[in-house]
This record gives sequence, structure tokens and C-alpha cells, in this order.
Amino acid sequence: MNFSFEQGPIRPPSEANSLLIRVTRNCPWNKCIFCHTYRGTKFELRSVEEVKGDIREARNIADQIREISWKLGQGGAVTRPVIDRVFGTDGLYDYSFRQMAAWLYFGGESVFLQDANSIIMKTDDLVEILSFIREMFPSVNRITSYCRSQTARRKSVEELRMLRDAGLSRIHIGLESGSDSVLKFMRKGVTAEQHIEGGKRVVESGISLSEYIMPGLGGDKWSREHALETARVINQINPDYIRLRSLQVRRDTELYQVMKEGEFNPLGDEDVVREIRLFIENLEGIESRIVSDHILNLLEELEGKLPEDKEKLIAVIDRFFAMPDDDRLIYRLGRRKGIYRRLDDLKDMRTYNALKAVIEEYKREGSGDLDRDLYSVMQNYI
Repeated sequence: MNFSFEQGPIRPPSEANSLLIRVTRNCPWNKCIFCHTYRGTKFELRSVEEVKGDIREARNIADQIREISWKLGQGGAVTRPVIDRVFGTDGLYDYSFRQMAAWLYFGGESVFLQDANSIIMKTDDLVEILSFIREMFPSVNRITSYCRSQTARRKSVEELRMLRDAGLSRIHIGLESGSDSVLKFMRKGVTAEQHIEGGKRVVESGISLSEYIMPGLGGDKWSREHALETARVINQINPDYIRLRSLQVRRDTELYQVMKEGEFNPLGDEDVVREIRLFIENLEGIESRIVSDHILNLLEELEGKLPEDKEKLIAVIDRFFAMPDDDRLIYRLGRRKGIYRRLDDLKDMRTYNALKAVIEEYKREGSGDLDRDLYSVMQNYI
């Protein structure tokens, strides 16, 4: 017998191996002009009993998967033969069943609470859900969630500590920018000082904090201000993680229309990297880890712990700009096609020469088409 439980549309890349439990539906703000995810949807708080029902269903699925394991002679462990059975039987097991099998295969230790701002739920209700997750799945040692800065600043430190004690390990906040000009233009619904207040409350509570920033969000008008003010805000928060998510303007967003009307001019790949360098240069007095774990970021290898890795991070950027023009173009093409992950990947001459041939073909046909086609490729990564 199959069971299923509700899951939302997104989660952070770092939660790829997490069990997804939908605590709320959609986004309570839903006005940021660069975001498409929840357009046309209504925000809803799910009831505690509804969420607990999903957790019970997830546990039921886990029990079924372990039964499959025993039948296959795997002693209840979710091994490769179990995964092959679940994923290799067309139509027999639904999405929830396959997701649960994958979760158990990767250890069954982390849970992500969906959707965009689950911390908005009443603290006592969320504590009950967190406790129930740990009761149903004793193997879980990490539970995380998205949260808006406005929501974090409206929770007391004591409330956040209650969530921590109940099992909430990390909060992901989309800071995006520390520039009030950019935040207002993008209709983010928060100010720089509110970002700081919310972030500092999370840090004080002892919950791990991951702040997402969006290089390029200021366009050509506010690029410098965006970099400097975002660094200023981050310096005051001192989050555990700073995650880079370079801007890509999707066609189905309000920002795309604003761009088409000439009111926003996006930066090119190399100007975004220059902006990131300025941002990193101005990070001071913090012990955060910078992570560049998304295909939209040109330089994925920009990862390190501050302050000790600051010069190493800047050196990666400087190395990129020290490369010949054609090599930078080849790297951009390889990166956007998902081939390259590090600058050293350019040393693979077979791949290098294949990409070089593509670049040369574009040059023969005339300028401008490559940027257009790379933009089209990047639409698929959001």
C-alpha cells in the first residue's frame, strides 16, 4: 500500500538530502519583483494536526521501505538494491515514496520545513511539530527552515531559543541586499536595519544562520552601493553562512518587464564577479563561511571561512580576471552548460578545445548571440 504527503516547490540546494515537510503553503509576502516561485498563490498556515498527519504518512512510508529491505535480504537498511527496486519499478511507487527512499538512503538525518517562511507559525505550534518530527524519526539531527528577516525580528530571542531546543538547527534568510535603495526597488518589504535586527536575534538564539545575498541585484545603477551596504549589514549580523545567489532575471517576473522597459539594467557575468570581489573585500570582523553552491554563480569555488580565507577568495577572482579574454569566455560557456565547476577544469584540453570551437563559431557569425544563448540556458537553472 502506498502513502503520500504534501511537499512544496522549493528548498535550498544545501537541503538536497533533507526530508521536506510542508508546514506552510507559499509565501506570506510574495511581492519581490525578482521572484516567480509563488506568483498567483495564496499563503496558508497549515494546522498542526494536518502537518502531523503528513509526518505520520512519511513514517508509514519509511516503514514500508524497510519492509522492502527485509524482503530483499538487506536487514531493514536502505541500500542500493532497495533504491533500485523503488526507483526501477515504473508506476508502482509515487513521488513521496521515492523521495522517502532517497532520504533514508542518504542517512535520514535532516529535515527541511517548507515553504517560504515557516517560522511565521505560532511558536508553540511549531515547537509541537518539531518535537513530533523527532519523535517519529529519532535519526533526525538537523531541522532547518526558510524565514524572512521581518519574521525573525518579530520573534523574541526566547521564542527562537524554544524552537532551537525543540530541534530547529538552522534558519535560511533571503537577505538579498543590504542597500535600502535596492530593497525598496525590488519590493523586498524590509529595510537594512530590519535585516540586521532579525539576523542578530537568530544568532543570539544559538540557531545557525544562513544569509543569502544576490550579487547583481542592484543592476548597473546600484552595483557599488549594493556590494558595500550588503557587506555592512553582514558585518553586523555575523551569520554562520553567507550564500551567494547571483541574479538571473526570469521572463515570468515583474523585474523582467521592468528590465524590458529600460528601468533596470542587469550586470554581465564579469561585472557580477567584480561586485562580489568588492563585497568580500569589505567583510570585516566576522567568522562566517562563504558558500557559492549554485549554477547561477560563475565561480563555484568561491568557498571559504572568514577571516582566514579572505585572501584566498579574492585570489580566485583575480585569477579569473588574469586569464586571457578567450579563456574567460570559454569558462563562461562551460560553466553555463554545467561542464565546469572550477577554473582548473580548463586544463582538460579535450573539453577546452570543444568549447573553443563553439566560441569561434559564434565569432564567425557575429557578436551578441553568445550572451543571448547563455541567458536562455540560465533560465533553466532557476
